[in-house]
Amino acid sequence: MTEFIRRRTANAKNDILSGLTVALALVPEAVAFAFVAGVDPLVGLYAAFMIGLITSIFGGRPGMISGATGALAVVMVALVAKGNSMGVEGEQLGLYYLFATVILMGVIQMLAGVFKLGKFVRLIPHPVMMGFVNGLAIVIFISQLAMFPTIIPENISFWGDMGTWFVELFKNLSEKIEFWVMLGLVGLTMLIMFGLPKITKKLPEALIAILVVSGIVIFGNLDVATVGSFITDGGGDGLKGGLPSFQFDIFNKVPFNFETLKFIFPYALILAAIGLIESLMTLNLIDELTETRGNSNKECLAQGGANIVTGLFGGMGGCAMIGQSLINIKGGGRGRLSGIVAALTLLAFILFASGLIEQVPISALVGVMFMVVIGTFAWSSFRIMNKIPKSDVFVLILVSALTVIFDLAIAVVAGVIVSALVFAWESARRIRARKRMKPDGTKVYEIWGPLFFGSITAFNDKFDVKNDPQNVEIDFVEARISDHSALEAIFSLVNKYEAEGKTIKLKHLSEDCKILLYKSSPKFREVIEEAIDDPRYHLAENPEAFTKSLSEYKL
Repeated sequence: MTEFIRRRTANAKNDILSGLTVALALVPEAVAFAFVAGVDPLVGLYAAFMIGLITSIFGGRPGMISGATGALAVVMVALVAKGNSMGVEGEQLGLYYLFATVILMGVIQMLAGVFKLGKFVRLIPHPVMMGFVNGLAIVIFISQLAMFPTIIPENISFWGDMGTWFVELFKNLSEKIEFWVMLGLVGLTMLIMFGLPKITKKLPEALIAILVVSGIVIFGNLDVATVGSFITDGGGDGLKGGLPSFQFDIFNKVPFNFETLKFIFPYALILAAIGLIESLMTLNLIDELTETRGNSNKECLAQGGANIVTGLFGGMGGCAMIGQSLINIKGGGRGRLSGIVAALTLLAFILFASGLIEQVPISALVGVMFMVVIGTFAWSSFRIMNKIPKSDVFVLILVSALTVIFDLAIAVVAGVIVSALVFAWESARRIRARKRMKPDGTKVYEIWGPLFFGSITAFNDKFDVKNDPQNVEIDFVEARISDHSALEAIFSLVNKYEAEGKTIKLKHLSEDCKILLYKSSPKFREVIEEAIDDPRYHLAENPEAFTKSLSEYKL
């Protein structure tokens, strides 16, 4: 009992410390994504708090962090802009259309959980998963580069005048001291996070790194970008705000009619799909890292419920955040407590500690995110390039590229489609037919492999209807009829033999295959042989009997 309590206490300590670190990392991300979507920073912060809290309590994956994300913010830009254009200037009608869309998005996600669609994430192939994490690591890296003071020549075309462009670049590098100061602080943050675990693993390296770098900036009076300056430069008034309040104006300003549904439904559907795909793939990734198993359908319900609440209380919606989730997991956060602490701490920042958090340098948070990028990227993908099929390499690169260029949903769907097409092509090539003659002159075709739309052409090529003898048998003991195309191919083959005045019989069909054939046409009752005396068929139909026979003979 004492050992159990000691372990639970140790886990609680790790969860709390990790949650504090995550809360600090959530602030600039939520603010940045709110700016991307074209809404007030508090809308992003409220979303991070509410979604993070609800999914931590009710979600299917303890230790996973959810909040406002860039993948969703990009889609919201057009929604908010179109919504604003539908009202008078300054009315911010787009914001209320956003809230209504987030509510509908949550309803769609909850329906996915009710109908248990979360299990389909298991159909995502491993190359797609690797491409997903690689692409997401690159996206996170690129998003952090925007935090640095710009040194890229703005008024000179690189392709138009390369020489002048490079001269201006080196000039900016030599003159912009703030760039080098930030680079040094980012490097120091990364160095602390890399070196501290080698000395002791009892301290959360990310939190210590943030505190040390913040102390250097504050006590050294360094003029660098902070969370506060980041918010004010983006047009915000600061972090300080009150508790989220129920948005009654949604019902007053957004007309609940077919036209509104027609406007917001496509956005809600896209947001729901992106949110669930990112959340469930993050869940799978954390499953692998922690060697535990999350509940995908429960996560769908939690994400949906969280987005409904968030929309009603003035948040921009969200989903799982891979960067913050990895910070949490690597900081020792494994339980629901870590996410709860992160969400409540974020609310405390908004209510009571906005002045302190606004002093945290952006460089410290960028350094933490760069370490997340290093930990997220599947470096093993380079090592296995020459060891896996070329089709998998193509899928891995394709998903990585599409994640960077478009978004996660497009990348994953494209990767799954390409993988499915490759699988179908390879399976189509596996159809085989062994031909033999019985003593009575009957020709037997023994079919191996799956019979489906991709293998129909190869299947038809195996038969020589005109030159075959009077009696023909097709043996399906090692084959499977998978779809309507297969049914049509067999039906056509039977008709061809009968048109030639020949007798054809279908043997060793499994029960489910026979049911399909009988439903498709009564003709099959005349050509399918029900009486089976081949032991191979019985063993194939009843694997338990096969196992029992092996045990009886001690094989």
